[in-house]
Amino acid sequence: MTAVAFVVPDRVRLGLTRFRGAPLLAFWVLIVAILVAPILLFLLVAFSPRLFDQGPEWFTLSGFGEALRGPLLQGLLNSLLVGIATALVATAIGFGVAWAVARTDVPARAVWTGAMFGLLLAPSYLVALGWERLLEPAGVLELLGLDVTAVRALFYGPVGVVVVLAVKGVPFAYLAISSALRGLGEEFESAARVHGGGRVAALRIVVALLAPAVWSAVAIVFAESISDFGVAATLANDAHFPVATFTLYDAVDSFPIRFPVAAAVGWMLMAMAGLALLAQSRALSGRSYRVLGGRSRPARRHRLSPPATAAATTGLAVVVLAGLGVPAFGAVSASLIDGLGSLVGDHRLTLANYARVLASPELRDPLLYSARLALITATVTAVIGLAVARILSARGTRLSSQVLDLLLLTAVALPGIVFAAGYIFTYNLPLINDLGIHLYGTTALLVLGYLATALPSTSRVLLGSVGQVQESLREAGRVHGGGAAGSWLRTVLPVLARPVLAAWVLTFAGTLLELPVSQLLYPPDHPPVAIGITKALANYDFGGGTAMEVTAVVLALAVVAVAFGGFHLLAPTGWRRIGRTHD
Repeated sequence: MTAVAFVVPDRVRLGLTRFRGAPLLAFWVLIVAILVAPILLFLLVAFSPRLFDQGPEWFTLSGFGEALRGPLLQGLLNSLLVGIATALVATAIGFGVAWAVARTDVPARAVWTGAMFGLLLAPSYLVALGWERLLEPAGVLELLGLDVTAVRALFYGPVGVVVVLAVKGVPFAYLAISSALRGLGEEFESAARVHGGGRVAALRIVVALLAPAVWSAVAIVFAESISDFGVAATLANDAHFPVATFTLYDAVDSFPIRFPVAAAVGWMLMAMAGLALLAQSRALSGRSYRVLGGRSRPARRHRLSPPATAAATTGLAVVVLAGLGVPAFGAVSASLIDGLGSLVGDHRLTLANYARVLASPELRDPLLYSARLALITATVTAVIGLAVARILSARGTRLSSQVLDLLLLTAVALPGIVFAAGYIFTYNLPLINDLGIHLYGTTALLVLGYLATALPSTSRVLLGSVGQVQESLREAGRVHGGGAAGSWLRTVLPVLARPVLAAWVLTFAGTLLELPVSQLLYPPDHPPVAIGITKALANYDFGGGTAMEVTAVVLALAVVAVAFGGFHLLAPTGWRRIGRTHD
């Protein structure tokens, strides 16, 4: 037989090349649409209002001048002071929690570790609202006959804002410090003891060696605190204590809208976060902290005396109660009181508020609406996050991968309220409407906003797992007759199933109760659950609002349980075995 050689024409080859490049082009169009254009255009309007029909000047700094005087300046200064105080308090507490869990035999270490992750996932505005339901006039504690006037006067102000933001910042500090603490061997503490130092001297050496982790914790907590919108929109606003994120929201929510001023405040927020990173770099420059080597010895847990055990357990319990226990008690108890916050009702314990959530469209529909959007956002984010992680972990360092990595890191550091303001500004421009893109005020734009805030962190979560997958897995599937999609499903998906499920669950829970993007982007007459909660509370329907809170949290926990339970029961045995450890 004679072999026949088929010559592919150049036009066909060029068409195939373009077809293969189409998915990558679509990917970059999506990245530009959700991460680059909204933020870049919004920040540019601070310097050139006329470029976007927002003022007569082609170049001006008047937005910054307005941001640096009056209430806006006060908000920036308050955010700076609150950020510093929160960073110091949360880092100190986080260090204590990390030391107790990693280096002592304190009881229930798994419980305290789990509580840190619970605090990490709890939205800050729900923590603040739980405290408010307890301490407000005619609130839960006053109905119980307790006089909390003095505590309320102290809590409704900078002290309360710092308390709530500090307990929210403790998990970040704990994760940063505990990771470094586990890699620090025992030889440094032993050296201090050999040379006559006591426990205080040994602890001082350990703190000095953990300086990179401590400074990282300070910078992370500071950035999270100044960019937080949940506490700004609830406790700080109710206490008439202006902070930068809420002044930015006011500039966008006012009439006429002041986009140049809002963008200037956004620049200020990013500058303050940059100053924190600069301070970290200056504090660590010129020093070496390389303590992990081949001779490092695993540290032993310190045996605590009974009084020390009691003190450590009490301290850990106080942190968890302040961040989870007290707010949960405030929300649940308020949801069970008839007529809390109004003159209607006899303030007896009842389940009527939950019945209203299930029966009233005003309370039920926001919950169902958010659940649908969270389902869509989590699914799309998991798929795109896999693609992003695949690009970042590919062999060789390409310019496109470096640019994508820089964009994602920048997006992680941006406050959610800046994202939301950028979306309002960009997708309401006449140029965008002239191009036939009519997204302003639609559910599609809200989903894009959710996707933009979830994708950077989700892709970073998946990067480690995707980077561990060897190319030989897919190649083996192709060798055995499978196509590109089939080989990926049979060989790669089983390895990544558990990390993808975890990323999906985290995105769903975070999106369900998301506030800053929801506050600015929700369509008229379609409020998400976070907006439904705040509207109910603003109308003094404390029972209905808190019943919505509890129902939404229960729904999120139920979805988490169903997702992981379903994976355990329905996934193939081989999928479930990957990543498990054996005794």
